[in-house]
Amino acid sequence: MKNLFLTSSFADVAESFARTQKGLLKGKTVTFIPTASLHEEVTFYVEAGKKSLEKLGLLVDTLEISTATHEEITSKLKGNDYIYVTGGNTFFLLQELRRTQADRAIVEQIISGKPYIGESAGSIILSPNIEYVKDMDDFKAAPNLESYDSLGIIDFYPLPHYTNFPFQEVTENIVSKYTGKIKLHPLSNTQAIWVNRDAVEVVG
Repeated sequence: MKNLFLTSSFADVAESFARTQKGLLKGKTVTFIPTASLHEEVTFYVEAGKKSLEKLGLLVDTLEISTATHEEITSKLKGNDYIYVTGGNTFFLLQELRRTQADRAIVEQIISGKPYIGESAGSIILSPNIEYVKDMDDFKAAPNLESYDSLGIIDFYPLPHYTNFPFQEVTENIVSKYTGKIKLHPLSNTQAIWVNRDAVEVVG
């Protein structure tokens, strides 16, 4: 039973998220994974996302995958009510998820019905393969990544920041390059994709 809320910029659609969850958020806990942002120069969205979650009444429990123990990873993912994965470099994120086996733990929790919030890279990572964002993210940030096969929770490919600065050109190029080849789902910063069981809906 999937409950996925996939965004470009969570702070811009937080109220829409609250509506999909029927507002029942106060006092619940969220595993907040900022790992994708570690090698990025621009990271304001990490704090913006955290503040947006707190404003909704959620209790944020940060989990930095690349330095956490296996026990800490599994404990927090299982123990908290929500999973939130921030934006940043998708390739580095996949590398660290795979290296620590956090990818398996996240998939297990999603399949069991735990709600998942993805922001940019955190949305892309659920697709079958992340090669389509090579022009947007620096794949060299993940020198130990042997395959671009990703978590495969969804059968489509989110394309965050569509039409938004400074990604207008690169997202248009990705659309031109991959339309008809993969099931692209472009979304702007003010849109989100809500996957409720098997229903896929654009909200925002």
